[in-house]
Amino acid sequence: MREDGITVNRTRRMALVILLFISGAICIGWADTWEEIRGATGTIRTIKADFVQEKHLSILSRPFISKGVFYYQAPDSLRWEYTSPVRSILLMHKGGIRRYTETTKGLVEASRMDHKGMQIILQEIALWLGGRFSDDPAFDAALKDGRRIVLTPKEKGLSKMIEHIDLMLSDTPGIIKSVEIYEGPDSYTRLEFLNAKINKELEEALFREVS
Repeated sequence: MREDGITVNRTRRMALVILLFISGAICIGWADTWEEIRGATGTIRTIKADFVQEKHLSILSRPFISKGVFYYQAPDSLRWEYTSPVRSILLMHKGGIRRYTETTKGLVEASRMDHKGMQIILQEIALWLGGRFSDDPAFDAALKDGRRIVLTPKEKGLSKMIEHIDLMLSDTPGIIKSVEIYEGPDSYTRLEFLNAKINKELEEALFREVS
């Protein structure tokens, strides 16, 4: 069965943002080289953070704003939840991937997922959680001045969806400040992370249930 291209792109874009936040969070001490970043991994057990997402388009007089909360538990449990304006949840736990969207009937699980695309994303998790940005087959990574990491797609297909991604690291070691995903000359998405907490206890049910 042919996958819905729009749904595939949205799902992969959401998963990329999740990975970007995790990858920023593991850069403890904001090391200056890839080797130092690799050496700083292995300390993150859990992450919880609020986020504000701004979608900028030339046709919009003001950005479209969404808000939500993000949870991560090592090694591979994720919950990316939009709380407004429309509630939706992406869960990844013990190799399973589920996505839910709020409807008039409540939260409804999506009937189709981009499993091939998510498999690629999960492979990238292993690289990024290991601090191996420079080994990523999908992106060229560059460390810039001012606590900034720039990721540029290697593949032509991915570059049609994303021109480049900027990660801004905060003044606090272990916390990423923002992610900007540039999709074209007149389109980009900005995420700012707030109230981030690292290595706090999280219930496993967060990654299995949507209540």
